Amino acid sequence: MLLTLGIAVLGPVQAAGFDLQALTQQLAQVRSGQATFVEDRRVQQLDQVLRSSGRLSFVAPDTFIRETLRPSHEKLAVVGNQLTMSRGTRSRVTALDAVPEAVVIVEAIRGTLTGNKDTLERYFDTTVQGSAEQWQLELVPREPRLRGQVAHLRLSGRQGQVREVRMSLADGDTSVMRIEPVADAPAKP
Repeated sequence: MLLTLGIAVLGPVQAAGFDLQALTQQLAQVRSGQATFVEDRRVQQLDQVLRSSGRLSFVAPDTFIRETLRPSHEKLAVVGNQLTMSRGTRSRVTALDAVPEAVVIVEAIRGTLTGNKDTLERYFDTTVQGSAEQWQLELVPREPRLRGQVAHLRLSGRQGQVREVRMSLADGDTSVMRIEPVADAPAKP
C-alpha cells in the first residue's frame, strides 16, 4: 500500500516538473540531425490541401536547412543570421532579422531543435505539456505585429526529437509538418 501511494505521489510530481527548462535541456543534447518531412497546407481560398515533402537538417547552434523536393525544388538555409532562399536556379541571400515573419517560423523550429531556451523566450510566450517521453510546446509570438500573421505554432515530439510542427496563421490558413528522423545520418550544413 505504501509503495502504491509513493508511486501515485511521485508520478504527478515528475510530470509537473517537466517545463521549458527541462524540455530545452533534453533537446540541446541532440547536436545535429536529419529528417524527412511531409507538410500539408490548408489555404482558406483553396478547396484542396497543398502537400510538399523533402528533407530537414540542423547543426547546433545555429544551422537549419529545409529542402523541399516535391512538388518543386526549393531550399531555405539559415546559418546564424544569414537566410538563403533558393528556387530552381535562383537564390536570394538576406539577413534573417530583415524578414521578421521568417524569424518567427525559423526561430520556432531552430530554437526548438537546438534547445535554445533564451531564443524561444525572446520571441514567444511558451507553454509546455506532457513529459520527457512525449511532449508538446505551444509558441505564441510575443510581438503583436507578428502575432497578426502567425497566430501560434505547436511543436510536438518524443524525447529529444521534434516529430510534428503545426502552424496556424492569423488569416485562418494552417500547415501541419510531420517529421520522420533519419537514423544515424550525419547532418550536412
